[in-house]
Amino acid sequence: MPASRRDHLVETALALFSRDGFHATGIDRILAEAGVAKMTLYKHFRSKEELVVAALRLRDERFRAWIAERAAARGKSARKQLLGVFDALEEWFGAPGFRGCTFANACAEYGALDHPVHAAAAAHKDAMRGWIRDLAAEAGAADANEAADQVMLLIDGATMSAHVTGNARAARRARRTAKVLLKQAGA
Repeated sequence: MPASRRDHLVETALALFSRDGFHATGIDRILAEAGVAKMTLYKHFRSKEELVVAALRLRDERFRAWIAERAAARGKSARKQLLGVFDALEEWFGAPGFRGCTFANACAEYGALDHPVHAAAAAHKDAMRGWIRDLAAEAGAADANEAADQVMLLIDGATMSAHVTGNARAARRARRTAKVLLKQAGA
């Protein structure tokens, strides 16, 4: 299977996992949607969980690139970009097919902290926090680590609220709170 067929399999799996859940999406469904045989799948992935991890890595790569681009479009200053994260979230929350955070959903379905799927989801959150920390430091936050923790709580809380209620305005509320927190942090 050329890399493009492997990539197609991972893309298909990600779309199904994001829409229907990880445990609810069986291998046979993924194979049928992707148009590949089971033997082909197992040439590249030893288990469904390895495919889930590959799908999460793809989602991580895409999401972090997208949100960084959207935040950067809000201005050159790190403070404007930090607040721009919440504008990007509102856009995401209002998009058709929004089903919450794929990574939080993965952690909910694979609860053991040492499970490879949970670890892949946690790695995304760590990478996001690192990016937020770097922006907070650049913006002048006295304690960039604390600012990053607070902003991540707002991001995750707004995402969960939008998922549960279907209301994209959760991002606006989180943005207002982030503005206050950043000011208190010196950013």
